[in-house]
Parts: sequence; C-alpha cells; structure tokens
Amino acid sequence: MDNEKKHPSIFEPFALILNIVTAVIGAIIGMQIVTTLGVTPNTAIIGALVAMLIARIPITIFNKYKSVHRQNLVQTSISSATFGAANSLLIPIGIPFAMGVTDLVVPMLIGAALAMFVDAAILYKLFDSKLFPASGTWAPGVATAESIKAGDKGGKRAGLLGIGTAIGLIGSYFNISMSAFGVAFIGNIWALTMFGIGLMIRQYSVPWFHVDVNQLYIAHGVMIGAGIVALIQAGMLIFSRQNKSVKKEKASESGIVASSEIDESKLTRTVGEARRTLSLGFIAYLIIALLIAIIGGLITHMSVGMLLGFMVFAAFAAFVHELIVGIAAMHSGWFPAFAVAFITLLFGMMIGFPPVALALLAGFSAATGPAFADMGYDLKTGYILRGNGENKEYELEGRKHQYITGMIAFGVALLTVLVTYKGYFAQNLVPPIDKVYVSTIKAGASPEVAKQLLIWAIPGAIVQLIGGPSRQIGVLFATGLLIATPNACWAVLVGIAIRIIVLKVKGKEAETPMSILAAGFIAGDALYSFFNSVFKMKK
Repeated sequence: MDNEKKHPSIFEPFALILNIVTAVIGAIIGMQIVTTLGVTPNTAIIGALVAMLIARIPITIFNKYKSVHRQNLVQTSISSATFGAANSLLIPIGIPFAMGVTDLVVPMLIGAALAMFVDAAILYKLFDSKLFPASGTWAPGVATAESIKAGDKGGKRAGLLGIGTAIGLIGSYFNISMSAFGVAFIGNIWALTMFGIGLMIRQYSVPWFHVDVNQLYIAHGVMIGAGIVALIQAGMLIFSRQNKSVKKEKASESGIVASSEIDESKLTRTVGEARRTLSLGFIAYLIIALLIAIIGGLITHMSVGMLLGFMVFAAFAAFVHELIVGIAAMHSGWFPAFAVAFITLLFGMMIGFPPVALALLAGFSAATGPAFADMGYDLKTGYILRGNGENKEYELEGRKHQYITGMIAFGVALLTVLVTYKGYFAQNLVPPIDKVYVSTIKAGASPEVAKQLLIWAIPGAIVQLIGGPSRQIGVLFATGLLIATPNACWAVLVGIAIRIIVLKVKGKEAETPMSILAAGFIAGDALYSFFNSVFKMKK
C-alpha cells in the first residue's frame, strides 16, 4: 500500500480527465439533492468504490488504480465537487434569488466562489496544526480510508468492514442514524457525550419540557456563547507561547489519538504557520467582503460607516463560521453550517444592515465552512492511507496533491453551477434552507430574539470553558441542539456505552477493530442515504 516512492500526481493525463469527470458527477449530484431534499450526501465513499471498480477493469491503463493513493484522489475530487457545488455555491446564490433580487445572483456567486477557495486553502494550511491536528477524529475521513484499505488488503479487515457496512445499511433502513453510532466508536468520548445530550434535548425538549429550543433561539444562543469561548481558546492555543512539555501518544492504526493531548513534535504545521494562515485568511475575507459590497451595489444602500462595518463584520463572521464548523466537523463528523450561518444572519439583523446586505451576508457566511470541513475529511483519509504521518515528506507531498485535486474539483463545481443554476431557478428549485433565511430577513429582528441569544449564550460559554479546547464540549453540545435528526441521540449515547464496555473488557487492542466497524457503519449510512436520495429523485 505504501510502497510507492513518489506520490501519484493529479496532473497525469488520465488521472486529470478521470477526476474532472467524477467532479462533474459529484457537482450534479450535490446540486440535485440539495434542491430536492435539502441535504448534501457524502459522496467520498462512492468515489472510493468507483476507483476500486476501475482498478479491476482488465485494461493496462486502469491497473494504476490499484494504488490506494490514486483511489484517494478520486474520492477527494468527487466529495469536494459535491460539497462545493451544493453547500458553498448553490445555497449562497439561492438566497438573493429567493428574495427576488436576481441582479445579486452573479455578485453572490463571485463572492461565494472566492470564499470557497479561501476556505479550503485555510484548512490545507491549518491541517495537522495544534488547532486542527491530523490525529483528530474527522470520522467521515476515517470511514473512507478504512473502506479503501479494506478493498486493498482484503482478509479480516475487509470482513469487518463488510459486516459494519451491512449493519449500517440495515440500521439506516430502519431510520437509525448509523453515522452517529459509528462516530461514537472513534471520537472523543467527552465531546460526543455532550453532542448526544444536545441531540436528546433537541428531540425531546417539547414533549419533556414543553419548550422548543429551536423556536426560542436557545440552541443558537448556546452556540454563540460556546463559539465565542472556543474562538478565544483557539487564539490562546495558536498565539500563546509553544508548550514544550507535551505528553506523547502513539496514534492507533486508524490515525486517532486516544489522549486529548497531541505530540507537537509530529505536527507538520507549526504555530507560526498557523498564525500567518489565520491572519492572511482574515485579510482575504475582508477583501472578498469589500468586493461583494462593491459589485453588489451596497454603496447605494448604506452610508460609508455602515459599509465599513458590514465589511469587517462579514469578514469576521465568515472567519468564525469556518472555525466553528471545522471544530464540530473534526470532533463529531457533523457540521452545523446552516445553523451557524443563520446565527450570523441574526446578528446582522440586530446590527441593522438593510435587507440586500443581509442577503449577501448570509450567502457569504454560508459559503465558508463546508469546503473547510470536507477538505479536512479528505486530508484525514489521505493521512491514514499514507501511514499516519510516519514519513513526513511523503505525507506532505500527498497532502499537496490532494489539495490541488480538491481545488480543481472546486473549479469544476463552479463551472457546473455557472452553467446549470438558471435551469434550477427557472423551475423554482432552490435549497430549502434559503427560504428560511429569506423569511427571517423579511420578518426582521426583535429585542426578544436578542434577549434570548444573550441569556443562553452564558451557559454555552460556561460549558465550553469547563471542557477546554481539547474536548470542545460546549460547541458539540450546541451542535447537538441545532441538529434535528430523529433518534440520533440514542445512536450516539448507546454507541459510547458499548465502546466503553468493550474497551474495559478487551483493552486497547479493541480500538482498531472498533474503528473499522465504525467506518462500516458510516459507509453503510452514506451509501443508503445516497441511493435512497437518487431513488426519491427518480420518483
């Protein structure tokens, strides 16, 4: 698996053509499903399966795809294009269309596209830093890697993965969130316990307490408080002096560190690089916000002071949005991008930005985060396949090729959206979340909403402060409160209980088999969601 001295290049002619084709397919799948069902499927597993099938075609040119690293580039391409087209591009441009200001669709598309590319670039530069270590959970990335490894090695590993996938498919058929169940086997127990509790409160708050945590903005307030503290903790982590006395832990075969502490000597991104990345990222978002304001004609809608305030707030909101979404994605495998963008919109409304500016603000914020999280999943897959960073030079080379592959896929997604969006809008097909954003803008802000957000930000901040930056229990608790997936809470909490019992009985040798089974659960859920979505579309 790791005997290739030089990592395969995306610029090999056949590889480039294949990855462009898969990116087009991924972009179309993402757009179609997000407009009809309101969700975006994880197509990484599909990409991996396609690459494995190609490798078995008895033609010489396809033999190269027996390489797990080439298979990894294919899954990177299709998943990047799926999330890029659906979440980072179509959702943002659907907001001005749904508002009836169609002249803002193109300016929004330009701003969203630039934000998407910057979003992915920031993650690439932060991946395997103290803030976003490669040894973090990144559960969908683990699932894809284990699927590819099972196809390559076969044997007991393939059997375990097959069993897990079958269970995942069966569980998903009975509406059990098998992704949540799988994540519980490999993530941080503290963070995921709070995530499960948040999911439980969201599901049962009305029947148990006669309170709707979503309608009363309780969930949003908790995320605001937790997010502010998480941002401060991230700043302290990156901008404080480096701590040399760090406990060293060896990563398991799946690339997940059991301890909450990270061996800084093995990180491939230094604190200095992370600082520069964050600083340059904020400047980039500031420039994009200015560009959106100019081409969107906001100069005619706002005073100079308000325009400057919009630029700074939009850049800061986009910056915070991607970090919060990234933290949630790394620890839980879920990212509440829609909800966090909605929080940005609420703040913008309370500040008093005009409706046109709010539409652009919501779209700009929504464009950041998904590409960030998806790139993290893809790089985690590559990190595992390349040996969990044992060969640093090879890891960095492979990561660079994945990054280039992702950027090409985002470019393909942009062209696909540019060519097809008018057809979708002509049929009044827009992502359902856009209608929520627009109805909120039209309804306007109220002092009561501001009061609720402020009150519930306090417990959110306290919980995040107690857990610290390694556990992120406040952000994960708020993530659970914002997600309305039926019975996902039971999947998470039961999964954690089973994991604790198995580790008590079997010890650390059970970690790798459990991670492979977990990968199967997540893969089964992803496959079921994908094919079920396609079937529903045909109906």
